[in-house]
Amino acid sequence: MAERHCHFIVFANEKGGTGKSTAAVHTAVALAAQGREVAVFDLDSRQKTTARYLENRRATAERLGIELPTPRFAVNNADNLAGFDRILDSISRHAEFAIIDTPGRDDTFARVAATRADTLVTPVNDSFVDLDLIGRVDPETYKVTRPSFYAELIWEARKSRANTDGGEVDWVVLRNRLQHIEARNMRRVASALRELSRRVGFRVIPGLSERVIYRELFPSGLTLLDIEQFESVGLSHIAARQELREMVAGFALPAAEVQQSLFEAG
Repeated sequence: MAERHCHFIVFANEKGGTGKSTAAVHTAVALAAQGREVAVFDLDSRQKTTARYLENRRATAERLGIELPTPRFAVNNADNLAGFDRILDSISRHAEFAIIDTPGRDDTFARVAATRADTLVTPVNDSFVDLDLIGRVDPETYKVTRPSFYAELIWEARKSRANTDGGEVDWVVLRNRLQHIEARNMRRVASALRELSRRVGFRVIPGLSERVIYRELFPSGLTLLDIEQFESVGLSHIAARQELREMVAGFALPAAEVQQSLFEAG
């Protein structure tokens, strides 16, 4: 298993369509652009969305003859835990950050990855459909009635991590695809998330808004941090880049000097 001086960031949600892979790729590229050593492990061996994104990024850099900060990456093709550990150890060796993107479904290796996380990110859309993954809500009062099966699963993963090496899992719920107009539903979801965060133990931070640009960037592998490569730039691009930076800052990841001290201690 990879050494613990590598900070593991696991993007996990059993529900698809929450912008999980988009957030994972942009986080990886943002850290690489800061000069950090980043590895990415895509656990979805069928869709390979994250790996495909980074492959497209490499191809664009080669085609245009430019430098694009790109983390190293691998796709999980293991069929047992020993094989999973070998790939994870290989891809994350000497990395400061290892980003693991899990499938949007219940998956054995995703559960294992959750127990290895230092930062566990669960992206959710701003709806009660997605909120139901974490906790049940009363249909009349919109008050939280109890945590869901997934919240209990993460609780068990955090206990497993604590028992294994005494480490803590910082669980971050990422509110993706927020609408720009305040609505009653948004306020109700926000209130329910605040209540759940106190009961279950996670932080809530804003993520990436619903923007066409995120879907358009996939074929080229570019991100909002590569604006100088865009044919045209508008105010929406600037705003999207800022929310990306704020998202990464919200993860409160170790600073470079902290990581360096951990490497030296290891």
